[in-house]
Amino acid sequence: METGRCASGEHRTGQTESRDRPNHPSHETIHARARISMGSEGTYGDAGAAAIDLLRSAAPVRPDGDHLLTNRTGLVLVDVVNGFCTIGAGNLAPVTPNKQIENMVEEAGRLAKVFCDRNWPVFAFLDTHYPDKPEPPFPPHCIIGSGEENFVPALEWLENDPNVTIRRKDCIDGYLASFEKDGSNVFGDWIAKFQIQTVLVVGICTDYCVLDFASSTLAARNIGRVPPLQDVVIYSEGCATFDLPVQVAP
Repeated sequence: METGRCASGEHRTGQTESRDRPNHPSHETIHARARISMGSEGTYGDAGAAAIDLLRSAAPVRPDGDHLLTNRTGLVLVDVVNGFCTIGAGNLAPVTPNKQIENMVEEAGRLAKVFCDRNWPVFAFLDTHYPDKPEPPFPPHCIIGSGEENFVPALEWLENDPNVTIRRKDCIDGYLASFEKDGSNVFGDWIAKFQIQTVLVVGICTDYCVLDFASSTLAARNIGRVPPLQDVVIYSEGCATFDLPVQVAP
C-alpha cells in the first residue's frame, strides 16, 4: 500500500478534473442501519432542531446513536468512482450488475443531495493513480486519464457544486492522502473551516478505503489533529465492498 500525497497533487472545491486521478472513550456497533465509532462526549450548542431531524431521517440510526448527528455534520464520500462501481470499467469494477454497489451509489447520491441542497459541507475522495506507481496487492486501477478515476455518472453533478471539496488520492487511506508537502492536511482544514463535529461516511470499499480513512481520522482526533471533530459515523447502507472473481481478488 502506498501512503502519500494525492496523485494529481491538488484538491478542488466545487469541481474536479476529468483528466489524466486507540485508545478512545467508547466504541459501539449499531447493527440496525449504521455502524458508529463513538468518540468523546460533548454538547453541540446551537444545533437547529429542524436540521438535526432532517439529517436523522436521511441517515437513520438507532435512537442511541441519534446524538451523533447534528447540524455540525459533514458528509464524506469515499471513492464512488467508475473504477470501483461501474460495470466493466476496470480491473476492480463489478463485472455484472451488483445490487450492493447500486444501493451504495443511490444512498451516496441521495445524501449528497440532502447536504448540497442545504449548503452543508461535503468532502469527496476520488481514487486516482499514475500508471507507473502500482498499489500492490491490487491490479492497476483508476489510472489518470482512463475515466475510472472519475465520479460515477449519477454523481457527476458534484464536480461543480460549491459545497463539495474534492480530493484525488493515490493511496488507500484518504486522511494520509490529504497531506500536502508543507505538512498541512486538506481534510483537516475542511473540518476546521466548517467547524465539523461529526463526519458521516459513505463509499467503497467498506473494509479497505472506508475503514482505513475512518481509523486514521479517529486516531488523528485522539491526538488533537482535527479539531473540533468528535465522531465518525459510518453509514452501512451507504457502503459497499468487493465481490470479485477469485483470479482478480487480492
